[in-house]
Amino acid sequence: MWDTVKDILTYNPAEPMLFSSGLFLWLFAGFFCIYMLLQKRTTARLLFVLLFSYYFYYKSSGTYFFLLAIVTVSDFYIAQVMDKTANKIGRKWLVTLSLLIDLGLLCYFKYTNFFGQMIASLTGGHFEPLDIFLPVGISFFTFQSLSYTIDVYRREIKPLGNLLDYAFYVSFFPQLVAGPIVRAKDFIPQIRKPLLVNDEMLGRALFLIMAGLFKKTVISDYISVNFVDRVFDNPLLYSGVENLMAVYGYTLQIYCDFSGYSDMAIGIALLLGFRFNINFNSPYKSASVTEFWRRWHISLSSWLRDYLYISMGGNRKGKVRQYINLIITMFLGGLWHGAAWNFIFWGLLHGVALAFHKGYRSLLGRKKGDESQGWRRFFAVLITFHFVCFCWIFFRQSGFAASWDMLSQIVFHFSPQVFPQLLTGYWFVFALMLLGYLLHFVPDSWERQSVRFITWLPLIGKALLMVAVIYLVIQMKSAEIQPFIYFQF
Repeated sequence: MWDTVKDILTYNPAEPMLFSSGLFLWLFAGFFCIYMLLQKRTTARLLFVLLFSYYFYYKSSGTYFFLLAIVTVSDFYIAQVMDKTANKIGRKWLVTLSLLIDLGLLCYFKYTNFFGQMIASLTGGHFEPLDIFLPVGISFFTFQSLSYTIDVYRREIKPLGNLLDYAFYVSFFPQLVAGPIVRAKDFIPQIRKPLLVNDEMLGRALFLIMAGLFKKTVISDYISVNFVDRVFDNPLLYSGVENLMAVYGYTLQIYCDFSGYSDMAIGIALLLGFRFNINFNSPYKSASVTEFWRRWHISLSSWLRDYLYISMGGNRKGKVRQYINLIITMFLGGLWHGAAWNFIFWGLLHGVALAFHKGYRSLLGRKKGDESQGWRRFFAVLITFHFVCFCWIFFRQSGFAASWDMLSQIVFHFSPQVFPQLLTGYWFVFALMLLGYLLHFVPDSWERQSVRFITWLPLIGKALLMVAVIYLVIQMKSAEIQPFIYFQF
């Protein structure tokens, strides 16, 4: 029995801790009970959450939780010294040191083999890839900690005087391994506020957790395992119409997977009394690529805007420089997603599209805030959606050859006559896809009404609804664990 308990509670690379796993649900139930008992003991509560967060990260990445500690301690003391340094050059050196530590760790674990192979190919040499483990969420917590030191450097916030508070901010487990990237100025003021979870917060938290579980385990995992992965892994074995449906499927899968995680993270944080900003806002309703990046992975896109695009000059140095800045920002955004050329190409596609859209609006003389309406918006949404779908092909496939194979099948071997047979064979997959897209495109007011309904329910009603969703998840989940897509970033 003890060996079984030990196996469950220790790190297993094949079974990382997931919000949708039964282990997490049981651990969180016990955690939440203790958390509420510590409601009026703020320091003890923060320390308890910190320890649980480090255990959560240990269950995701093993002993690599020491990287989290390195980033936390170094940036805390750098910010302390920076705040006391009046000399501008000294402050620049200190923020540079923070960048070197955080980005140095990120580059070593994520990009060493990529850059080594690239340099070897350019010089005609040979590079043997190193056996480097990629810690889960390293891209997220390094960017989150960097935002703190940069904001202190810009004198937008004052540094924290308590290492416990800062460690709590960096390691807070709901958003630790896959975001959203939470800004210090938004989160830090909440740390030592009296714990309060009102009816509205509870209702919204339960709605987000249930919606996230449904999107991830019922829609994303099912269509992935039973259709999308099969086609993407062997595109030449399938007709063009099957490849096209797989592209539509992956477009929905990655949204449901990542936004599902974000929903659960925001919902769990709300249960603990902390408010996060929204991370997804129905991105496929966008009428332009610019609008898409205001709605998709908002915490990352706003981070890139505020700390990279604006730092390079933004739109303050003329139109041509603005377009170059947009392309560079999205190039680096693509590289952030992974050490591979397919991610870089995906980022460049979006960067060029953003620059093109800015130039097009400038030629038409449109001002910021002017949006298409009616049929014009309908066709703009349709075009934007299919451009995003096209880009997802390169994001999903690890090599360009496979991407071109998919596109070739769609363009030259479409074979529409197989669609009735395809629909018959995969009717449940397509039913879930249709349901997922319908839920995505419903009016925002539906979500608000759903939250109000859950808030109105008595406690027993809330509990029964949650049990029903968990039962549905258990019935629908695949035999093998399906990690969140963004765990790899």
